[in-house]
Amino acid sequence: MEKELHDLMAYDGLKIYQNKKLLSFSIDSILLANFVKITPRIKNIMDFGTGFAPIPLFLSLKTIAKITAIDILEEACEYSKDSVSINHLNNQIEVRNLDIRKAHEIYKDSSFDIITCNPPFFKAGDEKVLNQIEERTTARHETHLKLEDMITQAKRLLSTGGSLVFIHRVDRLEEIILLLNKHRFHIKRMQYVYPKKGKKALMVLIDAKSNSKTGSMELLEPLCIYNEDGTYTLEVLEIFNYKRR
Repeated sequence: MEKELHDLMAYDGLKIYQNKKLLSFSIDSILLANFVKITPRIKNIMDFGTGFAPIPLFLSLKTIAKITAIDILEEACEYSKDSVSINHLNNQIEVRNLDIRKAHEIYKDSSFDIITCNPPFFKAGDEKVLNQIEERTTARHETHLKLEDMITQAKRLLSTGGSLVFIHRVDRLEEIILLLNKHRFHIKRMQYVYPKKGKKALMVLIDAKSNSKTGSMELLEPLCIYNEDGTYTLEVLEIFNYKRR
């Protein structure tokens, strides 16, 4: 399957290039981008492991801040650059082929206000069969980027009070909290994501502040993705049509 051009979910005239044989973005990325809280003080955003750049594209609907998108996969970066160009966002979004673990060698410490990441969810060896395609394995499994790698790099690059905003699996929440505390992050906002009402939450959205004073945490209303009949809930449909709210 070759390069394909699609409407981006949260469609407002945005297009995104994909190659589903290589990898494809999921609803997780759209939920994460929607969860990001933008304030007037936000000037610089970085997206770790951007893939085909769905998160930066969605964020361009919410902010005029400069967005830097990095990914270790060169081919994914080429797709992302094409998507940025076709949407005329070259002045706002920069895409770079870069290992997250080496980002601090290129960018100055404390130079970003928000870092987003839809990271690999599974530890290496957690699933019986890893993905056959190397790029998909890198995206889904911690064969290259571990959870603590993401947190330590975000710590270096975020300004004081800057936000690390990411999505992860609920079954790793205890580990996530311990690592965030270890690296002096404080969870300010959190939202559980359920596949359907009556089912267990599988995912959690987290907004953690760097070097922030500890205090109350805002637990948002749970988000359900599907109705009983398998259609998207109204909440999710509103996210997909962000600019039409």
